Amino acid sequence: MNKKKPAAVSEHDAGVTGNTQPLIAHLMAFRKLVIAILIAVLVGFVAVFYFFCDPLMKFITSPIEARGVQIIYTAVSEAFTTQLKISLIAGVVLVSPFIFYQLWAFIKPALYESEIRLFRGLFFVALFLFLAGIAFCYCYVYELALNLFLVAGEDLATPMLSIDKYVSFLFSFLLPFGVVFEMPVAIFMATRVGWVTVKQLTSSRKFVFFGIFVLSAILTPPDVISQLMLGLPMYLLYEVSVLVARVTKPRDPLASGTED
Repeated sequence: MNKKKPAAVSEHDAGVTGNTQPLIAHLMAFRKLVIAILIAVLVGFVAVFYFFCDPLMKFITSPIEARGVQIIYTAVSEAFTTQLKISLIAGVVLVSPFIFYQLWAFIKPALYESEIRLFRGLFFVALFLFLAGIAFCYCYVYELALNLFLVAGEDLATPMLSIDKYVSFLFSFLLPFGVVFEMPVAIFMATRVGWVTVKQLTSSRKFVFFGIFVLSAILTPPDVISQLMLGLPMYLLYEVSVLVARVTKPRDPLASGTED
């Protein structure tokens, strides 16, 4: 078998023997990475706050306003700080391609060509699953939860929701679903490097089931319906991950320096 050709060496790798770097060079490269990401996030935040904040806030509040519920704020700075929070999150999303590119450029020199192809494919799969999780939650789960909670409380009191609490409630649904949909990718990588096996995954089902609903109770608002709405899809994704693990070939540690 032929030796794998290491990936192209980046500028911060110049003058370094082999594939290793002195600790100081790693720290300097990481420092440049962090600075570049922070500058990009700042630019994204400013752009969203000044040009897209108002239509973005209208889009976020439209599901609740369409049901005739009034949005209020109960502290002097609440509306403004909520706008800052939304602008920051949207700014990160806006510049996320640049952030991922910087992260990729940082780790790429340490990978072999076959690993580069693998991680490049996993990146697009992970991005698709994250967006699919958010879209699934917003289009189905969130609408259902919103209707359920409003109907349950309509005979008890008049709903007047705080903008900050409403936004926090929204993201407490969206973000966990986006992260949970990454489970097949995480299981694939863990199986690939030999951290887990199909036998371990199947024999641990009852413990995983219990752990999933404990985790969903932590990630979602404190009610049973929200926990079920996250816990059930999470467990289904676990079963999909088991199927992924069945068709994943563990990497041969003796072949780490060679191509298949």
